[in-house]
Amino acid sequence: MSENNDNVCAEIHVSGRVQGVYFRGFTQKVATRLGLVGYAQNLPDGRVKVIAQGKRSLISELLDNLSIGPELSNVEGIDVGWVDISDEFTEFFIKR
Repeated sequence: MSENNDNVCAEIHVSGRVQGVYFRGFTQKVATRLGLVGYAQNLPDGRVKVIAQGKRSLISELLDNLSIGPELSNVEGIDVGWVDISDEFTEFFIKR
């Protein structure tokens, strides 16, 4: 079994113009289409935090999409940390 099929959890921080441009909604749409669970949340410092759980290959695909972002966004950087799965999410949602 390849490690690409293992369920993993990524903590992702996206910086740039990513608030007020439908970035969380875009993230939710892509993650849901890929079958990932977790959430997207605006941070006070202007970044968006994304927790994504699922197959590593699908999270990689999500990261490819996040690096482009929705039309009005301007993604300047993405930091990814692999973390232990602590919460059992059942869907991908926008956290307020």
